[in-house]
Amino acid sequence: MSRRPNAARRIGDDVSIPFDGALHSTAQTSPLLSIGIFVVGALLVVGYFYHSSGSRSDDISSLSRLEGGVSCSLEVQKIIPILKKTYGDSMKKILHIGPETCSVVSQILKQVDTEAWGIEPYELDDADSSCKSLVRKGSVRVADIKFPLPYRPKTFSLVIVSDALDYLSPKYLNKTVPQLARVASDGLVILSGYPGKQRAKGSELSKWGRPAKLRSSTWWIRFFIQTSLEENESAVKKFEQAVSKNPYKSACQVFHVKPLH
Repeated sequence: MSRRPNAARRIGDDVSIPFDGALHSTAQTSPLLSIGIFVVGALLVVGYFYHSSGSRSDDISSLSRLEGGVSCSLEVQKIIPILKKTYGDSMKKILHIGPETCSVVSQILKQVDTEAWGIEPYELDDADSSCKSLVRKGSVRVADIKFPLPYRPKTFSLVIVSDALDYLSPKYLNKTVPQLARVASDGLVILSGYPGKQRAKGSELSKWGRPAKLRSSTWWIRFFIQTSLEENESAVKKFEQAVSKNPYKSACQVFHVKPLH
């Protein structure tokens, strides 16, 4: 039985390879091609880091717009001057509770003669150096607000909570909100999303275990009555007056609740 001749050998013996010159040409131009690929890759890397180098709050704001949501914790940072006019000397010792509490606490600490602490309901997985510093100092801690907080009554002059309550069921709200009003000596400020203007993001679902439940102002007022809480009418009027003199327009509902003692 005869063996089939090797095809490669036949081509090599009988004809010259027509692509031989092309291979040499490619070898000569490949350094230029490599340089071009390297330059394009470098530009892509630089562009990526430039895009990612914005401030933390800008990133969150952009994410909120993309997801169709609004961060009430960002709203807190915007209304600090308005709250200062509303509560005056009560802005001396503040507890903030909610996502991005490191940013909120840092902003509040810029006020003269003001102390601030924060509770982050999330795990601080991506905390920056400034946030880690606040945690080391004890100014910020991670805690599940569904359970009693380690503070005595009237520990803080003012308690501000943003976003966090939107993820709690009525079962836990009935315990958590009165507790927050109890550790405040002068009042509790609640920032909650408007129904239909905010939705839970995938990352929040994985952390909270449930989507945000955005409730109407009517629901909240009824809730305050059922839990023996009372709106602070004086603070409401001062807040509205301060807002009327400011171009700020809130993207969140703002409730002022009297302390519970």
